[in-house]
Amino acid sequence: MAAPTIVVAEDDGAIRDLVIHHLERDGFSVVAAADGHAALRHARRGADLVILDVGLPGVDGFEVARALRREDRDVPIVLLTARVEEIDRVVGFELGADDYVCKPFSPRELVARVRAVLRRSGGASPRRPTLLRFGRLEIDEAAREVRVDGIDVRLKPREFALLLELASNAGIALSRERLLERVWGFDFDGDPRTVDVHVRRLRVKIEEGPRLPQVVHTIHGFGYKFARA
Repeated sequence: MAAPTIVVAEDDGAIRDLVIHHLERDGFSVVAAADGHAALRHARRGADLVILDVGLPGVDGFEVARALRREDRDVPIVLLTARVEEIDRVVGFELGADDYVCKPFSPRELVARVRAVLRRSGGASPRRPTLLRFGRLEIDEAAREVRVDGIDVRLKPREFALLLELASNAGIALSRERLLERVWGFDFDGDPRTVDVHVRRLRVKIEEGPRLPQVVHTIHGFGYKFARA
């Protein structure tokens, strides 16, 4: 299944590049636009979601949203703005926006909102294999089982979710913050070191030698990386 295509329309290059980086890291295909005309052009060619800065040059984000809805295009729209007045949010939603994010914002939160809007709209979301194999380790997402040498090691739900997130991004260093966001959720307000505790438990169950891990590597001062197969 092809990666969902997200149009990112933002005239501030630094913000645009940051948003693109986080979306691509999460498996999305991204098309960039620096003004409203380009945003309309890319959206009309086909997109799974459009992120629009309200203050776009040429044609502003409100007008782009209005034009898309006037053409009966039901592509989901997320508006970005530095405006905090309630009336601006009301206008955005009345024009058919699906979500509204005020600057400054967390790129990770924006990605989470994009995923939520896609789920609500029935749109595409990056897919991964339901069965992952790494040597003697097998992760069966559909059955929610992890097997080592064919034997189910019986992970707890959070351990399974953590291992799946790591394995689905094999070879990529994931920060503790990213893991907390994806496994524990945005509303988690506990100690980030809880990730370390769960990794230690995982290693006992899946590693041949937990003290010399070959599967889940520690990236000191950052987080963890799952070894490539």
